Formats: sequence, C-alpha cells, structure tokens
Amino acid sequence: MIARRILLAGAALPLLARPSLSQGRFPNRPVRFLIPWAPGGTLDGFMRIQAEMFQQEFGQPLIIENRPGARGTLAAIQLISQTRPDGYTVAHHHLSVIRHPFLTRRPTWDPVNDFSYIMQQTGFIFGHVVHPQSGWNTLADMWAAARARPGQLSYGTSGIATSNHLAMEELCEKEGMQMIHVPFRGTSENITALMGRNIDCIANSNSWQPGVEAGQMRLLAVWTRTRLRSFPDTPTLLDLGYGMSVTSPYGVVGPKGMDPEVVEFLHQAFKRMQFSPQVQDFMTRNDLPDEYLGPADYTAFARERAAYEERMVKRLNLSID
Repeated sequence: MIARRILLAGAALPLLARPSLSQGRFPNRPVRFLIPWAPGGTLDGFMRIQAEMFQQEFGQPLIIENRPGARGTLAAIQLISQTRPDGYTVAHHHLSVIRHPFLTRRPTWDPVNDFSYIMQQTGFIFGHVVHPQSGWNTLADMWAAARARPGQLSYGTSGIATSNHLAMEELCEKEGMQMIHVPFRGTSENITALMGRNIDCIANSNSWQPGVEAGQMRLLAVWTRTRLRSFPDTPTLLDLGYGMSVTSPYGVVGPKGMDPEVVEFLHQAFKRMQFSPQVQDFMTRNDLPDEYLGPADYTAFARERAAYEERMVKRLNLSID
C-alpha cells in the first residue's frame, strides 16, 4: 500500500532529468545513505520513507546504513577518507560535524570545503524527558532534585560536544548546579537507559515521543521556539525564561568534488521527496520543522555556522583531546 501511494503521489509530477555521465545515467546502481546514529529514531524513520520513494521513482535502492559512534562523525569520516565523489555515497550532516574540527588539535576536515552540500532538510526536536516514577512534573522539580544531590543526577545525550550536550551544560550553568553527562550513540539507547533507571533524564531528540504519549515517560520541556503541536501544554525553554531555543538543523552532503549536475539532481530528488504528502505527514506527526535550503544556501549556512562554532568552542574552552 505504501509503495502504491508513493506511485500515485508521483504520477502527476514530471520526471527529473537524470545526468548523463561517463559511467552512464545517474543513478544506475544503488545509492548509499550514511546515518551516523543508531537505528530506530525519528531521523531514521524520516529517511527510510524517502528510501522507498527513491527506489520507486529511480529504480535504484537508497540504502540506509547506520554508523553510530564517535559523536556522530563516522559518516563524515567515511565521506572524506573512503568515498569517491560520484554521488553514490551521501550522508546525513549535522552541526556536530561542523563543530568537530574546532574541538581537537588532530587533523580532521574543513567543515565547509571538504563536503558537497546538497540540501538542508529539517532539524532535531530536543526535550527534557524523565521517568514517571521520578516524581518530577516540571523542569524546576528536576533542577531542585539536582541541587539537593549535587553531581549525582545524570542526563543522556547522543554524544560529547553535541548540540544537546552543550545546551545542557549551558542550562546547568544558568541554574548553578552540576549533573553527570552520559553520552550514548542515539536517542533509542537513551530511552533504554531511562526505562532501566540507569540515567535520570534524556536531553535528546524526539524519538521519545511515542513513549511520552503512552505514559511511559514524562516530557518536562521542549527546546523549540514554539510549543509542539503534539504537546501543547509542555513549555519551551523560552516560556521558562531561559532565553534560548535549540533545534539543530541537518541535511544531506556528499564528498567534496561532486559533479554539479549530480548535486543538483540529488537536491531536486530529496526536495521533491521532502515536500511529498507522505513525508510532510511524517514531519507533521513528529513536529519536525521545515529547514529546507538548496545547495548554495546550505553551503552559505555551513560557512556562517563554522565561524560561530569556532567562536563558541574557544569561548567555552571545549576540547575532546
């Protein structure tokens, strides 16, 4: 049924012109899509819908490969070290990849010039999620418990020096107390740890939504600019007076040196899939924001963001060495 709906939705759309390259029309074999997080999260679902659509339209699989670990940088490492710039391997790209070179003295990559920026898609929806048996009904309740037990309560994220890790450290600094940071490879692992009472709070993206809706977890606050449609009674950090919102935009990149025709073809393919009824419905159900940018604007965003991340890393004296 899903495949049939995809075909029907695409029936009225003109076919994309496929680049004619020396190796034949693109794509003439499977395209790999690297995701640097564990399977099972909202991002994973977002891309797997598009993988099915891609195969239906172009007759070639878009193969999702999960590469969790190393603070979400394994996909970027593969792009710059093991991938030909032929368009047959692309990856999920996020702010931690842009931030990473400024966190270490070791040689890594140029966050702008070592990638071909194809399209920015959407962003992570972060929030504070706790176990119902914690007894905390508000974020203030959790802060009070953390002050009463300094350095004992813990929170989980998707890795060291990720956007949500930095945001939590900033919040703890504002509140004048400390919590133990426990990095995981993705939100699904955070959820397992929280349900087993191995951590006290999830500070990560919204794969927790089904569990919160089922009453298995409790959402204390969200980090978006406005309240979520799914949880209209849950306050934002702005509502609570913190003067900050955190939505980490992400998109699709390839290795540097890709043929501009292939970049534009993939841009139009991902754009058409993102604005299809199927993907728009998924985004609505999961409260995913529209962060669409084309190749030129996405490259400009990366350049501006790299300058910002370099300043912030120096100001906060952050390092992973």
